[in-house]
Amino acid sequence: MQSHFYAVLSRMKNIYRWGLMRNTREENLSEHSLEVALIAHCLAIIGNRRLGKNLNPEFIACSAVFHDTSEIITGDMPTPIKYYNSDIKTTYKEIEKTADEKLLSLLPDDLREDFIPLYNPDEESKKIIKAADKISALIKCIEETNMGNREFEAARKSLQQVILDMDLVEANIFMEEFLSSFYLTLDEQL
Repeated sequence: MQSHFYAVLSRMKNIYRWGLMRNTREENLSEHSLEVALIAHCLAIIGNRRLGKNLNPEFIACSAVFHDTSEIITGDMPTPIKYYNSDIKTTYKEIEKTADEKLLSLLPDDLREDFIPLYNPDEESKKIIKAADKISALIKCIEETNMGNREFEAARKSLQQVILDMDLVEANIFMEEFLSSFYLTLDEQL
């Protein structure tokens, strides 16, 4: 049986984020997913090393790679619309679930069972991935405001508060130890 799963996933690079905002540099879904995976991996390691948790950083990173693949089918729904009210939020979650199921159906039967957990991580892994997703969005806002794009100032402030409100110690540690570097130039970072 021929599978179209990876050919469809390769289209992540064609899905651009932040559609309602003027961008100095466009960001596609592939770039975002890699950054979320890198951050989620770090958050899981922080949880294990510093907080005595027993998380699986590799699983969490891999699940983070797949966290927005439904957007290949749905497109990137801007946050203000996605969360406009509870009806839209609930309906959009159902649409995302249906899109995920469609993607999983593209896999050969003997491989599908290995992918289902990546699309349905446990609650603690979901929290880590969600925090990484928000941190990645915050980093995009920092990059844009560093380039003089005031369009992202309100989103930056809002995302900082959203992350703090998550009350996830791993995310707070990441913000304290890594986030200020994103305000620096490469020469200052090195």
